[in-house]
Amino acid sequence: MYTYCVYLIYAFADRSDMPVLNWIGKEKVVNHHLDVPYRVLEHTYGFKNGNESKQFSGSGNKIIHGDNLEALKALLPEYEGKVKCIYIDPPYNTGNENWVYNDNVNDPKIMKWLGQVVGKESEDLTRHDKWLCMMYPRLKLLHKLLADDGAIFISIDDNEQANLKLMMDEIFGGGNFIGSFIINTTPNARDYGHIGKMHEFALFYSKKESSLTTNLVPEEDKKFKYSDEVSGYNIHPLYNSNVAFTPENRPNLHYPFYLYPNEPIENDFFSIGLTYKKNAIEIYPPKSVKDNIPFVWRWGKEKALSELNKEILGYKTNDGEYRIVQKMRHSSKVIRSLQLEKEYTSRRGTAILEEIFSKKTFSFPKPTDLIQLFIQVASEHNSIILDSFAGSGTTAHAVLNLNKQDGGNRKFILIEMEEYANSITAERVKRVIKGYSDKEGTDGSFDYYELGQPLFNEEGELNELVGVDKLREYIYYTETKEHLVKSKYTDNEYLLDKYNDTVYYFFYEQDSTTTLNYEFLSTIKTKAEQYIVYADNCLLSKEFMSKHHIIFKKIPRDITKF
Repeated sequence: MYTYCVYLIYAFADRSDMPVLNWIGKEKVVNHHLDVPYRVLEHTYGFKNGNESKQFSGSGNKIIHGDNLEALKALLPEYEGKVKCIYIDPPYNTGNENWVYNDNVNDPKIMKWLGQVVGKESEDLTRHDKWLCMMYPRLKLLHKLLADDGAIFISIDDNEQANLKLMMDEIFGGGNFIGSFIINTTPNARDYGHIGKMHEFALFYSKKESSLTTNLVPEEDKKFKYSDEVSGYNIHPLYNSNVAFTPENRPNLHYPFYLYPNEPIENDFFSIGLTYKKNAIEIYPPKSVKDNIPFVWRWGKEKALSELNKEILGYKTNDGEYRIVQKMRHSSKVIRSLQLEKEYTSRRGTAILEEIFSKKTFSFPKPTDLIQLFIQVASEHNSIILDSFAGSGTTAHAVLNLNKQDGGNRKFILIEMEEYANSITAERVKRVIKGYSDKEGTDGSFDYYELGQPLFNEEGELNELVGVDKLREYIYYTETKEHLVKSKYTDNEYLLDKYNDTVYYFFYEQDSTTTLNYEFLSTIKTKAEQYIVYADNCLLSKEFMSKHHIIFKKIPRDITKF
């Protein structure tokens, strides 16, 4: 029986046995993000000190109304490789969401989908293909925006979880899959069909696993079995149970401790040392039960010597076995794959939003605490957090809560394409900042944007209506992949900046043509190994430019009007 058009093939060219997802339209969307036009962000208002104004807030927080594919492309000049944490909650493709495929992909197989609401499984045999075509270019741009040490979390359910996993493996790399979370969103279950659904998923990927750093999650009300003059503590064996580390490859971590049974400490603890005494018990790391491979210690001799009988000591188990143990004092843990707390349920997300607006305004909003947990694990105090399926604005709420709790200065960027971007998404953020119900305000500010004109017209020429500042930013970004800020160099007005010992100039006048000649060169003051100059014309010889390391690039615009 025909179900839908997604299928798997296996690729053997580069990665043996790595499954690759294929679907109708894939070949047309793999590079579609490259065809998406760069648009400018038009500032609508700033929200600061509890009020709207035409002035910029200066906060770095952004809420953008517009198609998230074009909005993500618009963010590249300023944010490529700089976003530390991404959270998205895309359509789950349940058949009840009324989402529409609108990407302008010039292909007959895809064009016929435009403007059509995606239907239920039995009604729409290409619904999975549409979802994959919609998600692929967005994930490609999110990958570009993510920092090397960054992470992305994606909420999803059974409808597309398997397809999303394979698509993420292709775009982000299977080696960058950190894990998946099972979230108990509906404790009482949705009792329809053959299974009472109680959970959803969240996939967790890094940009570059070797660079990823994550934070521990606080354990509130943690109980400790022991205590000393420093604090409460539990104990943990000092040996490393990873069989990859052996006396052969870590010889400095394989040495004996000596436990002194004649020098007891309370609670079955004993004094230890690195030198033998009469009646001392020699203790090496144990061996693995399965392979009988010797383990090694987690600490070298120098560190062990400094912490003897302070943070490490001898211990006698109930079985009469002697061990070397470490005092574990921290009240935090690595994030768990099962998230079952009531704070993470859909009901909690709905209750928070109804408390903010005093009525039901949005279906199935995510709970703030869940997003706050993800951000806390994968960001630092000054990180940029991005949500390109912003919905009711839960991610901004979570960022503001965290900043208030720990004094952080995290920045949020939200993108929402629906018309409620201002009336619900931005309005929620305003109320959280000012305070709502009996909740104290978080403080904060943000700027609200609409998607503006493209930087290029249909002929591939610069759209001069966007203004010279936006053109300068774009030119500098295409050359350096860096965001243009005010240059510290004193030079002529056409200087963009100096980067990697190359100086960039955008010799542009909106109402007249410009020419790179000796007169323009005489105005250059910044010294560098290379000079790149954008202008309409060039009168310098190739020999002269080669000798002086000058590169001319023609400004792509219609100059027939001059």
